Amino acid sequence: LRVSLPCSHAKEILHCLKEKYFKELQNLEVDGQKVEMPQSLSWYPEELAWHTNLSRKILRKSPQLEKFHQFLVSETECGNISRQEAVSMIPPLLLNVNPHHKILDMCAAPGSKTAQLIEMLHADMNVPFPKGFVIANDVDNKRCYLLVHQAKRLNSPCIMVVNHDASSIPNLQIDVDGRKEILFYDRILCDVPCSGDGTMRKNIDVWKKWTTQNSLQLHGLQLRIATRGVEQLAEGGRMVYSTCSLNPIENEAVIASLLEKSQGALELADVSSELPGLKRMPGITKWKVMLKDGQWFEEWKDVPSNRQTQIRPTMFPVKDEEKLKAMNLERCLRILPHHQNTGGFFVAVLIKKSPMPWNKRQPKVHQKLPQRTGDTEVTAANSDNSSECITEEPTLAENEESKTMEELQNSDTEQSKKEGVCGPPPSKKMKLFGFKEDPFVFLPEDDPLFLPIQKFYALDPSFPKMNLLTRTQEGKKRQLYMVSKELRNVLLNNSEKMKVINTGIKVWSRNSDGEQFGCAFRLAQEGIYTLYPFIHARIISVCIEDVKILLTQENPFLSKFSSETQKKVKDMAMGSIVLKYDPDPEKPDDLQCPIVLCGWQGKTSLRAFVPKNERLHYLRMMGVEVFKAKRKEEELESKTEEEVQHRLAQTEEGMDVEDKERDLVTKMEAEIGEESSHSPVESSAMEVENKIEDLDQSSKNANSHVSQESKDTDTGNVKD
Repeated sequence: LRVSLPCSHAKEILHCLKEKYFKELQNLEVDGQKVEMPQSLSWYPEELAWHTNLSRKILRKSPQLEKFHQFLVSETECGNISRQEAVSMIPPLLLNVNPHHKILDMCAAPGSKTAQLIEMLHADMNVPFPKGFVIANDVDNKRCYLLVHQAKRLNSPCIMVVNHDASSIPNLQIDVDGRKEILFYDRILCDVPCSGDGTMRKNIDVWKKWTTQNSLQLHGLQLRIATRGVEQLAEGGRMVYSTCSLNPIENEAVIASLLEKSQGALELADVSSELPGLKRMPGITKWKVMLKDGQWFEEWKDVPSNRQTQIRPTMFPVKDEEKLKAMNLERCLRILPHHQNTGGFFVAVLIKKSPMPWNKRQPKVHQKLPQRTGDTEVTAANSDNSSECITEEPTLAENEESKTMEELQNSDTEQSKKEGVCGPPPSKKMKLFGFKEDPFVFLPEDDPLFLPIQKFYALDPSFPKMNLLTRTQEGKKRQLYMVSKELRNVLLNNSEKMKVINTGIKVWSRNSDGEQFGCAFRLAQEGIYTLYPFIHARIISVCIEDVKILLTQENPFLSKFSSETQKKVKDMAMGSIVLKYDPDPEKPDDLQCPIVLCGWQGKTSLRAFVPKNERLHYLRMMGVEVFKAKRKEEELESKTEEEVQHRLAQTEEGMDVEDKERDLVTKMEAEIGEESSHSPVESSAMEVENKIEDLDQSSKNANSHVSQESKDTDTGNVKD
């Protein structure tokens, strides 16, 4: 398990793990066997990754471990902890990610490495919008929803999930000072589909199904994906190629072939000094190729003609000793299972020194259009719809140059086809599989929807309102999402060629009751840490005791809070509020990290809108025993429909606004479970029912597939 670094509570979670949960495992026996104490991974920075020998079955079924298991599940749902194969944590660490880097994860599902990359982007919690972003891709439409589920836990405006074949992922364009340029990535993670023979210790199927044929069939795909990756890598950028296989056909053979055809444009980085403490073996330089029937071949010339479709020249080691020495294949990393009780793994770190030979442009193109060298490559790769790509939302500068660009496109089309530059699949085919996604619609600058929001929350003039988007073109906008400026640029300039599954974090939700108080949108907890720096009104500072009341009681009366909080609330209008806790350095025993919660202020009460697992997380950090609290919440959620109806009948007999709020939220809890903690308070039972129908409809795509796929999110890196 790995503690998420950008989490402002990382130190508290680590302290909680070591001082409470790990200590409880000391001298514990389960089924007659002594439980081994979890150990930190010596090579992972800051003691943030730990390993335990407890099997999943024991962890789930043993009553003595129920508290620990509940802690792991709850914190994982919050995004504060990730359960992950130890060796799978290595590739993101070797990418050396900085917050300004543009990152592509080519084969991202199920998403544990993607989560690491997002964490690295948000290394500085005080920067709500890092300049970098992660585009996470996977070829499997259903697995993309599992990827969304993983990414959503981290509440980042800098992640986009797309659905493409990694070997032909399209060139994207971005707008730079009014001109369109090709997007090159600073960092690329290329964790390709593999035979998975490195997972033999945990994956029993590998023993039954493994044959040498697996690697022979995958080699070509792995090489195509890696080639596509280095094509899209910026000069000076770093790409990590990894597999959970130990077969050289899938590893060194792919790297050697890539280095050979790059003609010096790529080099293997020496990472021997990185991750001290990690036991590793060097890459190998000699190997043979074997067929399913047991035939071995040392060179391509030995392969009979009838076998040359199964075995390809790129599968063999380089024979030229000088070339082989220059490749430095020993710089690859081989992680063997028995060295440190892990899975088997292969990692190679590539650095791009110059453009790939088949992507080099003529010097005259650079002279004519120094800022648009990428356009010709993109349009050539997409000759069928090249005019659409360039003329979509054209600026004045683009109109003036359109004729010149057309001439360049026509002259380069044939050449680029010969060079093998891959383009995206035709847009018509994209509609034949997968689920139909709602559109991503950015709010116009003069949208009347935003003005009351801006006024109600006194948003800072620097607030990037252009980055707000919705998922509907017609009718009422129910949710407002937010992306970073850089991802907005990518979305606007590539809508025709890219199949986007999900992006943005929810920052506001429509609330019918709010309209009478001046704003129809309440704050959403998912996006509060992103929004908070821009909000200057409706902020209430609360003490630690107030936070405990907010998190343990459903809809507490104002009289239960401290006198300071009551004074602050007294003159404030009803509606959505921000509840902020700042630690007191003079009270070291109290929680020493800030908390920001979304709340709702009524006539006589104050409540927090916080998801259940996040609620439990904050209480744990404050030292409150939540094991019973969870049981209590489950009992609340299991209230019968008759009780709900009875309470609804009471509201119509003249209960005040606060009681209506409480009862209607309880009804939503009864019908949609944990969604209640995210859902806005509605003004009537009819509206609640409509909302539930809307939730069912809008989550049909994502949730149903997430639930199927997420039964086993940590099954390793085998991608079929």
